[in-house]
Amino acid sequence: MIVYEAAVELKLPRAARPRRRELARFLRQAMEATGLAGEVSVLLTEDEAIRTLNRTYRGKDKATDVLSFPAAETAAGVAGDLVISLETALRQAEERGHSLETEIRVLLLHGLLHLAGYDHEVDDGAMHRKETRLRRQLGLRAGLIERTHAKRARSQPARRRAVRT
Repeated sequence: MIVYEAAVELKLPRAARPRRRELARFLRQAMEATGLAGEVSVLLTEDEAIRTLNRTYRGKDKATDVLSFPAAETAAGVAGDLVISLETALRQAEERGHSLETEIRVLLLHGLLHLAGYDHEVDDGAMHRKETRLRRQLGLRAGLIERTHAKRARSQPARRRAVRT
């Protein structure tokens, strides 16, 4: 189930508003591709709301693009919840030259992989490999992990190599 916060959706230019039916279809396809069983709820919200969640649950006082909340093991038939900031997603879509709907798909796939138990911060590339394979299968360009690594590489100063003489 995909839920928009009404005030956030109305702030979007009409042409940029993602089609709910298409997002719901993609969510089902991506869940099947990841092998994730159970219901997933998706909240499309604004930066301030996701910042509050990020601060509360991760101790990071900043807005982010997607947060994943896996369901407790006792929650039968529920895989978890995803929260996506439409404001951040729109900025990222503009930076990458694609639609907001495409950006939300990238974020959905990334979030679903987290719900499936992957964690790119500690898994030695397993999530990256899975995301790369699935985004190709689902017709998406660069995934979130690749973009994050590329951004970090651009922001770090070049290191000088020692030369033996």
